Amino acid sequence: MLEVVRREWGGKSDLWIFGYASLIWRPEFEFAEKRFSTIYGYHRALKMWSRVNRGTPECPGLVFGLLHGGSCKGVAFRIPRERVAAALPALWDREMPNGVYDPKWLRCQTEMGVVRALAFTLSKRSPNHTGVLSEEAYRQIFSDSCGRYGTTREYAQLTYDKLRELGIHDHALGKLLALVRR
Repeated sequence: MLEVVRREWGGKSDLWIFGYASLIWRPEFEFAEKRFSTIYGYHRALKMWSRVNRGTPECPGLVFGLLHGGSCKGVAFRIPRERVAAALPALWDREMPNGVYDPKWLRCQTEMGVVRALAFTLSKRSPNHTGVLSEEAYRQIFSDSCGRYGTTREYAQLTYDKLRELGIHDHALGKLLALVRR
């Protein structure tokens, strides 16, 4: 899939990456510019099983996926063309170690116009998509799940805090965090 993304990018211009969760607060790649952006047709949702980073096979945690429907505010990062050869494989290793995301080119609306950015989306047909989870399931996951980078709760809170700092209000995430505090 990485080779397909490289071909689709084409190498003739800078590469844009759309961040909607941890890429916003921990991009781990050098970028020349970042722009607040909105994509339409997808939304951020804590609906992807994590059996390594935020959980284990025995006690899976959750990470965000970009699912069909609605809209999502995030950050578009511009990687200069000459830095893509180094940045893209590292980004791929981080986001696609198990090939769980569906990389897609999405139109990001920014204050300076539309940019075409690579985004890591999640199909509802993926075995890593959680489907509908009960309030009790979220409480248990937030209470018990921990992986190599920490807990699902920490991850969700870090994302929520950074979004708020940027003036992005994710009401669904706020409600979910309030639910697990009860």
